Amino acid sequence: MWKKNFMFRAQESKPLQESENELFHDTEPAVDSAGMHLEKFISVWVQGEGEDDAPKLFTNVYVRTATLDAQKRAGFLQPLQGRSHQIKQMLTPGQKAFLKDWLIKTSPEAWNSAEDTFRSLFDTD
Repeated sequence: MWKKNFMFRAQESKPLQESENELFHDTEPAVDSAGMHLEKFISVWVQGEGEDDAPKLFTNVYVRTATLDAQKRAGFLQPLQGRSHQIKQMLTPGQKAFLKDWLIKTSPEAWNSAEDTFRSLFDTD
């Protein structure tokens, strides 16, 4: 199975260098948000068939919101959402455009082999 994670600040169109695992791996779940300076993130997981950096077919997308106080190393991860209408609502047009462009450039074969319902998740209209 091939998979890739993109972490976006909530309203930014370009992902961070760090993945969800890198940002949230060593954080404690926040029990109370009082006094915290939380930043909102969008985590996007794309899955498919293939090996590491060689996807052959894109099959699934999951999205979740996350909040993190980087100084206190505490945050919240929401459950993954995999339904089309949820994904379309959670991603900004800029995020959709970035992801579509990245997927097409990374593997035109995997993009062209993906189902129409997968590709439509990244429509910006």
